[in-house]
Amino acid sequence: MTDQSYRIERDTLGEVKVPAGALYGAQTQRAVDNFPISDLRFPRSFIRALALIKGAAAAVNHDLGLMDAGMAEAIRSAADEVAEGRHDQHFPLDIFQTGSGTSTNMNANEVLANLAAARLGHKVHPNDHVNMGQSSNDCIPTAIHLSAYLAIHEELLPALRYLHQALVTKAADLDHVVITGRTHLMDAMPVRLSQEIGAWASQIAHGIARVEATLPRLAELAQGGTAVGTGINAHPEFGARIAAKLADWTGLPLVTSSNYFESLSTQDTAVEVSGQLKVVAVSLMKIANDLRWMNSGPIAGLGEIVLPALQPGSSIMPGKINPVIPEAVSMVCAQVMGNDVTITIGGQSGSFQLNVMLPVIAYNLVQSITLLASGSRVLADQAIAGFTVNETRVADLLGKNPIMVTALNPVIGYELGAKIAKQAYAEGRLLKEVALEQTELSVEELNRLLDPRQLTEGGIQQ
Repeated sequence: MTDQSYRIERDTLGEVKVPAGALYGAQTQRAVDNFPISDLRFPRSFIRALALIKGAAAAVNHDLGLMDAGMAEAIRSAADEVAEGRHDQHFPLDIFQTGSGTSTNMNANEVLANLAAARLGHKVHPNDHVNMGQSSNDCIPTAIHLSAYLAIHEELLPALRYLHQALVTKAADLDHVVITGRTHLMDAMPVRLSQEIGAWASQIAHGIARVEATLPRLAELAQGGTAVGTGINAHPEFGARIAAKLADWTGLPLVTSSNYFESLSTQDTAVEVSGQLKVVAVSLMKIANDLRWMNSGPIAGLGEIVLPALQPGSSIMPGKINPVIPEAVSMVCAQVMGNDVTITIGGQSGSFQLNVMLPVIAYNLVQSITLLASGSRVLADQAIAGFTVNETRVADLLGKNPIMVTALNPVIGYELGAKIAKQAYAEGRLLKEVALEQTELSVEELNRLLDPRQLTEGGIQQ
C-alpha cells in the first residue's frame, strides 16, 4: 500500500498510521501491530455481546441524565449495526493480546465512535462518550457472560434438546430389538436397543440440566465495577440499570453482580460453565464411540447397525464407508476438553483485582458452546435418525452368547452354568443345545428361562 492508503490518527502515545477505510482508530491499530500472533479472532457472538453492552451503556447514561439524547441515539444505532454483524471486518484483533481485553474494548469504542460521528456530523470520543461509565475490566467480563449465555440459550440448549428427542424417538422405534450387552468389551447379558439408546438420552438430559444449573451465575454481570470493582467513574445505579436494559433487550434474566470485586478478579463462572460443557462432550464422545463400535465391519466387526453412507471412505479402497459423523463429533469433543484445560488455566490467572486471560477464556468458552451445538445437531440428523439395525446379525450373535447362561444360575447353580457356557463357546454351539444335554430342563423350560426379551426385564426368571 502507498502512504495515500492511510490516515493519521492520534492517541496519548502519539501518531499512528491507520488504513484509510478502517472504522477503528489508533489504539486498535497499535494492537494490530503489537499482536501478530495467530489467526484467531473474537467470535461473532462475542462482538455482538460487546456491542449490546455499549448500546445499553449509552441508553443508561442518557436515562441518568449524563448524555444528551442525540449522542446516545447515535451510539445506540451504531451499536445495533455492529451487533447485527454489519462491521465485523473492523474487528481485526488477535485474541492473544492484553489480558484484560483492553485492545478489543477500545476497538469497539473506536468503531462505534466513528459510526456515531458520521451520523451526528461531529466528533464522538471513544473514551469520553462510548466508554462512559465503563472500563475494559468490567466490559470484557460482562461480554464473556453475555455472549456465553446467549450462545447457550440460542444454540446449545435447543440443539441438546433436539438430540435428546431424536434419541427418545429412536429408542421407541427400536424397542423390539434385543442385542448382546457388553462389559469390558466382552459379551454380557442381553439388553434392548431401546435401553442402550435410552442411556444415551439420559446422558443428554443430564447434560442439559447441568448446563442450565450454571445459568444463574452466568446471568450476573460485572458491568458497574469499572476499574477494580469499586465502580469509580460510574453512576451508582449504572450496573443495575445496564443489567436491566440488557435483560429487556435479550429476554434473558440478567442481573448485576452481587460482588463486583469477584466478577472482575475471577472467572470462576466461566470455569464452572466450561466444566459442564466438558461433561456434555464426554457424553457425546461415549455415544459416538458406541455408534462406531456397533457399526464396525461390515464383515469383521460387530456389524449390528449400519450408519448412513454419507461419502466414500477411502481414496484407495473402493466401497469403503466410514463412520464420519461419529468421528467428527469425537473431534469436537476433544476440542471442547482441550478448551476446558485452557479455560481452567485462564481462570486461575487472576491477580488481585483482575483476571488477565480474559480474551482466551472468551474465545474458548464460546467456541465450546457453538461446537457442541453444531455437533449435537449433526449427530442427531446424520447418525441417530438414519441408522438401521442388522436384525439378522443381532439375533445370530445373541443366540450364540454363552453368557446368557447367567439366567440359569438360580436353577442349576454357578458351577454348572460356567461349564455349559465354556462348552457352548468352545464348540460354537447354541447355549440352549448344550444346556439341554447337561441339565434336566426341558426345551420349553429353557426357551422360557432364556427368552432374550424377558432377560432384559431383570429379576429372577421363574
